Amino acid sequence: MKITFMGAGSTVFAKNVLGDCMLSDVMHDCDIALYDIDKDRLEESELLITKMNENVNQGRAKVKAYLGVENRKEALRGADFVVDAIQVGLYEPCTVIDFEVPKKYGLRQTIGDTLGIGGIFRTLRTIPVLHDFAEDMAEVCPNAWFLNYTNPMAMLSGYMQRYTPIKTVGLCHSVQVCANTVLNDLGMTEHVDKTSHLIAGINHMGWLLEIRDANGNDLYPEIRRRVAELFARMDAGEKLEDRDLVRLDYVRRFGYYCTESSEHNAEYNPFYIKAKYPELIERYNIPLDEYPRRCVNQIAGWKKQKEELFAGGEITHTRTHEYASHIMEAMITNKPYKIGGNVLNRGLITNLVKDACVEVPCLVDGMGIHPTVVGDLPVALAGMNMTNINTQLATIEAAVTRKREDIYRAAMLEPRCAAELSIDDIIAMCDDLIAAHQAAGFMKEYQ
Repeated sequence: MKITFMGAGSTVFAKNVLGDCMLSDVMHDCDIALYDIDKDRLEESELLITKMNENVNQGRAKVKAYLGVENRKEALRGADFVVDAIQVGLYEPCTVIDFEVPKKYGLRQTIGDTLGIGGIFRTLRTIPVLHDFAEDMAEVCPNAWFLNYTNPMAMLSGYMQRYTPIKTVGLCHSVQVCANTVLNDLGMTEHVDKTSHLIAGINHMGWLLEIRDANGNDLYPEIRRRVAELFARMDAGEKLEDRDLVRLDYVRRFGYYCTESSEHNAEYNPFYIKAKYPELIERYNIPLDEYPRRCVNQIAGWKKQKEELFAGGEITHTRTHEYASHIMEAMITNKPYKIGGNVLNRGLITNLVKDACVEVPCLVDGMGIHPTVVGDLPVALAGMNMTNINTQLATIEAAVTRKREDIYRAAMLEPRCAAELSIDDIIAMCDDLIAAHQAAGFMKEYQ
């Protein structure tokens, strides 16, 4: 069996996914192809994965690195699974552009990797790369599964599923930890790891529709009661620092918790980051420019982390909660495994549109990935999802047509752009972003 890891310079994430595979009883002797376009980061990953293979897997896996576009087909050739974890344009120059250009128009962001104007342009520079991946895969590993971890999840996975022949599922870290996160945050720790729950919606805005304790009792009444108490304290003037307040406010306003953090969800709607109401930023603990700060800290911290990882050559691993290795294992052994997967909405969530990429429970076995039908979401939750889906579908359309006017339309449909800017400013901002990304060499010409 062969696993190809695209974007292997994401060293720690590659370690987690491939280390998980090495700890699986059915993947000890797999072939691992590491692919990246960054020579230094690829060499670091190759060294780390090789040492981990020796330490936790008795050297049974075969590890080989492939550098650059000219070696991409060989990295993919014969692969059974392709894990995608790329970042086109990196922090510099592209993430900086995504944040700094909109600021000139008064548009602030927190993460900018999923929706918002940052998510739109991250998609537009990544889809052409995925198009090339798909063409190569169709030639040299047409039956491989493409396990996409790259954001914007719904737009990239949706593109692969609609416009390429490659079997694709989008995977996120949020679904596995959603139920435990709300329980821990509200002090209901006695139920952690003991619940049954149902999550469905879209990536980063999947809804915890049901949550029950070990005896089948509905936990939502207590969750809603504790959330109401929390906000009563805040409304009385108490400062609630270090609380996931946007997500908890979703429970207060919409009745349900969602999968992704408050710093993400603060920018998926027009409610919390508003130039007219700057006090909301402090009230809801919204970290503007969080992703650039995170990138700077990660880059600075990587040298130290690298030294720690390589200290004494003793690199170990404990299996994580990432889905990838469990998906591979289930397909190899035909032993079913349940995931939350991002798949095309072919009748799965009946009040969302059919071309949407939705996040729903899926069963994995030797025959592949089988999404489950959820039915209708509560009307308000479907409405929240659709405000994001509209932008997602329009952005995919723009990436396919390569028409500038379609980029404008995607941005016009984006909730925060529409709430904060005039149409003329939206168009001007898009033109500035296109020019900046093209000057940096990360965006093709648009008509």
